[in-house]
Amino acid sequence: MKKIQISIILVFSILLVSCFEDMDDVVGDASSLEVKDFIWKGLNHFYLYKSDVPNLANDRFDTQQELNGFLNNYSSPSNLFSDLLSPQDRFSFLVSNYVALEQALDGISKHNGMEFGLVRYSENSSMIFGYVRYVLPNSSAESQGVQRGMIFNQINGVQLTDSNYSELISAEEYAIGLATLNGTEINSTGQTITLNKIQYSENPVFTTEIVEIENEKIGYLMYNGFTSTYNSELNAVFADFQAEGITNLVLDLRYNGGGSVETAKDLASMITGQFEGEVFATEQWNNEMQDFWIQENPGRLINYFDNQISTGAQINSLNLSRVYILTTISTASASELIINGLNPYIDVVQIGTATTGKFQASITLYDSPDYGRVGANPGHTYAMQPLVLKTINSVGNTDYINGLDPNILLPEDFSNLGELGNPQEPLFAAAINHILGNLNDLDNFVLPMEIIGETKMNQPFYQKMYVEPVDSFE
Repeated sequence: MKKIQISIILVFSILLVSCFEDMDDVVGDASSLEVKDFIWKGLNHFYLYKSDVPNLANDRFDTQQELNGFLNNYSSPSNLFSDLLSPQDRFSFLVSNYVALEQALDGISKHNGMEFGLVRYSENSSMIFGYVRYVLPNSSAESQGVQRGMIFNQINGVQLTDSNYSELISAEEYAIGLATLNGTEINSTGQTITLNKIQYSENPVFTTEIVEIENEKIGYLMYNGFTSTYNSELNAVFADFQAEGITNLVLDLRYNGGGSVETAKDLASMITGQFEGEVFATEQWNNEMQDFWIQENPGRLINYFDNQISTGAQINSLNLSRVYILTTISTASASELIINGLNPYIDVVQIGTATTGKFQASITLYDSPDYGRVGANPGHTYAMQPLVLKTINSVGNTDYINGLDPNILLPEDFSNLGELGNPQEPLFAAAINHILGNLNDLDNFVLPMEIIGETKMNQPFYQKMYVEPVDSFE
């Protein structure tokens, strides 16, 4: 078997659609065949759902010439990749520029600082409005006065619809037209704000608070991405919580689409600390790969609670027996792994709405002899993220395809989002009330209109959970 440096990525989608994005064929005929050959062989080797796809069977082609004939039936690498995916795969994807993907994994992308959600006016309407979830510091949106809770329904003077809302994601400069939301009625105000994107590195530790109420010291952390390059910043937050002696933690993952598996393990260990060396989650690969790992390195299939972050620094642990986690449909990937991995060990009180439902993983594959980054074919920059494994918690729970349901159902109200970290913000307030034993009736809410997307939905790093390269195999 080939030798490869492993970098595992769990790829989740907020929308119940595939993250796969068609790419134009940017190489000539000869190179195109090389790309297609790389795609087929990589999927044949690693794909989690290989057994679902007859064209990926080991005995499907007797010779390289026969395989080439099959590959040449496809007009582009993207068409081949799409056709080789299992019907149950919503998340594998192909990129034509792995440099951008690598930057994205480090939290670097072009951004105007306005993190938003997109909502359909009504079930049968093509019209859409956006709502501001939060604003990144030192960004165009901050300088222009954009604030959480703002509603907008136009881009460059045109009503947002199914046909143009993607411009919010693709365009580097645009003007939004503000609006008001009253129930289900949206009205333009006539005010516009112009925003510009710049290259931006986002610190996922967005805001922290410590609130003391009725002798309870409650720590609050809004964490927006499991980005391994910010592990020290995350650990520092828990050092502060530890020093302040918080008795409860509210972890806000409502907009967190995922990131590093190592960071997920570390965060789980920061919340707890009393389970060092015990199983956080295990991995299930396709039959051939699973047999390989069992024979060569069975420990590779198990992720344990640990006591150090990636820098070697000691983890600051709180030793909590209960944690409150705020979730929405945008909560995915490593965020779901945190919930599923902690559930067998401590009381996880989930507040909000159901999560995305993503428990599989993909691996970054390059067109090189060992599928690693070193030695990648200089003739193109294609890479792919096929699903290669699924995660399972210590008591066997997995396959939560419809997401993880909250203990307390409380959707966000687009017309009353509240201030993040403020004890009066509805989801944070629900957690505080539960901590204090004030269990208010939360059944009289209005279910929100259909959320159809968000800021990062078309970016290559959208909702991934990855493990840093830690081992290799032959």
